[in-house]
Amino acid sequence: MNSNNLHKTPERAPRSESNYSNTHSSDSHERMTERIQNLRKISVGTEASLDIERALIETAFYKENNGKYSIPMMRALTFMEICKKKTIYLGEGELIVGERGPSPKCVPTFPELTCHSVDDLNVLNTRDLQRYTISQEDIDTYAREVIPYWEGRTMRERIFNYVPQEWSAAYEAGLFTEFMEQRAPGHTTLDGKIYKKGLLDFKKDIQAHIDRLDFMNDDEATDKLEELKAMAVSCDAAIVFAERHADLAEEQAKTEKDPQRLTELKKIAEVCRWIPAHAPRNFHEAIQMYWFMHLGTITELNGWDAMNPGHFDQHLEPFYNKGIESGDLSREEAKELLSCFWIKVNNHPAPPKVGITARESGTYNDFTNINIGGVRRDGSDGVSEVSYLLLEIIEDLHILQPGSSIHVSSRTPDRFLKEGCKVIRQGHGYPSVFNPDVYVMELLRQGKSLEDAREGGCSGCIEVGAFGKEAYVLTGYLNVPKVLEVTLNNGINPVTGKMAGIQTGDPRNFKSFEELYEAFLKQLNFVVDQKVRVSNYIDRMFAKYAPAPLLSVLTDDCIARGRDYYNAGPRYNTNYIQCTGLGTITDSLATLKKHVFESKDFTMDSILGAVAKNFDGEEILRQTILNKTPFFGNDDEYADSIAVRVYNDLLEAIDGKPNTKGETYHLNMLSTTCHVYFGKVMGATPNGRLAGKSISDGTSPSHGSDVNGPSAVIRSLTKIDQTKSGGTLLNQRFLPSLLKRDEDINKLSKLIRSYFSLGGHHIQFNIVDSATLLAAQACPEDYKDLLVRMAGYSDYFNDMNADLQQEVIDRTENESF
Repeated sequence: MNSNNLHKTPERAPRSESNYSNTHSSDSHERMTERIQNLRKISVGTEASLDIERALIETAFYKENNGKYSIPMMRALTFMEICKKKTIYLGEGELIVGERGPSPKCVPTFPELTCHSVDDLNVLNTRDLQRYTISQEDIDTYAREVIPYWEGRTMRERIFNYVPQEWSAAYEAGLFTEFMEQRAPGHTTLDGKIYKKGLLDFKKDIQAHIDRLDFMNDDEATDKLEELKAMAVSCDAAIVFAERHADLAEEQAKTEKDPQRLTELKKIAEVCRWIPAHAPRNFHEAIQMYWFMHLGTITELNGWDAMNPGHFDQHLEPFYNKGIESGDLSREEAKELLSCFWIKVNNHPAPPKVGITARESGTYNDFTNINIGGVRRDGSDGVSEVSYLLLEIIEDLHILQPGSSIHVSSRTPDRFLKEGCKVIRQGHGYPSVFNPDVYVMELLRQGKSLEDAREGGCSGCIEVGAFGKEAYVLTGYLNVPKVLEVTLNNGINPVTGKMAGIQTGDPRNFKSFEELYEAFLKQLNFVVDQKVRVSNYIDRMFAKYAPAPLLSVLTDDCIARGRDYYNAGPRYNTNYIQCTGLGTITDSLATLKKHVFESKDFTMDSILGAVAKNFDGEEILRQTILNKTPFFGNDDEYADSIAVRVYNDLLEAIDGKPNTKGETYHLNMLSTTCHVYFGKVMGATPNGRLAGKSISDGTSPSHGSDVNGPSAVIRSLTKIDQTKSGGTLLNQRFLPSLLKRDEDINKLSKLIRSYFSLGGHHIQFNIVDSATLLAAQACPEDYKDLLVRMAGYSDYFNDMNADLQQEVIDRTENESF
């Protein structure tokens, strides 16, 4: 590896603050200490780079040892090798320490999951948006040392070497995606156990369960032994990693001249000697404890998915109160430590993808989401002084990561909601807003205990689970409007002319809307069944070949069951299919129902013909559809009843399908940015949407179709029973001028309260006008720090490709409440 590449000067100018008035203010700078200003500047200004060190360490270890150990032990020993040998980093002024790569913004690869080709690395190094720099020397080394060994051994190849032809046809048509062809499974969130037990305590638990193994009567005892031994090794590895940071801090202290920094380095060494081996004793140790566990889990396997601390404010509150009461901690010191943590998360771009996906700009966002507020295990209000501290930090730092969400139950104080709305007003896309009263019912319906449901929340975007006790695996997105498109073409994908589904009849011969809808349902169930079969196969591949021992240690009840996180070890094991395009499918069905089967304004043949030629020469027909059709999101019962029907039938098709871990699949209404990709693989749709344009996101209405204001949108959305989904995403965009006064904050908080009282799960906001977005497109150098809410996360507007930018611009611009 070329060590000179680690700290090289970026070839392009680093991101800096712009003159954009609605972003990072001078007041925010004044609230930051000099230390935090300096650390933030480094984090924001450093360009993302790709590091091959982890891949080299792992590959060398596999070459020498593969086949000598069980697979769980092989994974744990590989993790130990990485923790012993990887370059560690302790930057100037840092208080919270540890990086996944050898320096900030330096991202490792995971060849056991997806091995980048030389072409992938060159693309990532040269693409215009969200580039990952890598030296030619490192590319050459990767080609020589890494790629040849992993050929035929990656999880991605295991998946694509066995898939049915029907699955491949549907996948290639864009009827669905598969998450695990690019990453490890599952958004994951920790609970509070790591603040009460150190890894040496977990090792005692592991040994106790090893001692109780019954080799006489339990035919899984040998497998359990290997898994438990691997968990113990992973604990040792994480402790080694922390000890090395203590060594480095002590080494730096030997030459440190500044008395204050010398004291800090000695404190860092003390912290890293104590945790994660032992339970944290104070606020500093508690934050560092989580951070080492975060780094450990995303280093051992997690190629690109979310690791989260869960209810961070609730976990830290006892340490904060103890420090304040004893005088060992001030509010300002606590805020500075939390700000250091915030910046650490921002130092970790998501590992880049491979293949065709690597050619498209994705996001640097690694989907860490800080849950703030909510309820406690006993059902009481979870807001504390730490909650308000976190809100201040979000507003002050204005950085890409971590994501944040406020959780507003009927018990949540109005003061907290209003303070959250003031942060939303800044226009950064953070925080989003969740309703515990609804998602607790969602989790109870799935079989969680009441206490575990209350302790749950959001993991990455909008999906929910029981923190620290559940493997909830997002298997991929379902393109619901594409299912209709294939149905309207009797199983053929009209974009390619190839068969993508099953024959359900020529829609020109359907005599009623019910015949059309029944054909759609047949197609839907066929596609879902294809998706589930292969997702179950993939689940077993990860359970067998890619265990995650450290993550298993941190998740109840993996130790007690002697099973891995991916092998039914956790207390709860859920698979989600994320359905996309509710607005588009609803509006398309409403168009056909009204204009073909009821008013008979047009024949099915005329609409299908117009759609096939992208409405070229058919503008009168298209404008009739756009202006004379009841569309979803306007509190119109005609359209909304169709949305409810589609939603319930998606639930029927997905909910309860068996997974491989003794539990079931559930519905989730999440799109992230996949609604943009899904739009690209589709022709025009009957609702007047043009070919290639985005379909609707999450449960949001189609772009521009909601013309009766946000109150009508939430009335439409709450006609569907959101307690039956694992998450529903609603995007709203407001003009900044709507939120200038305190009374405007009151209106926004009342809108949120109203939505949640009617049964809403989630809502998020972009506070930005179209003029600003268009100006940012025209002069990107003046808007370098413009953050917008894309889906379940925020991103820099000028890091987004033109399609994603346009998708945000096209969202309805609300001028009033």
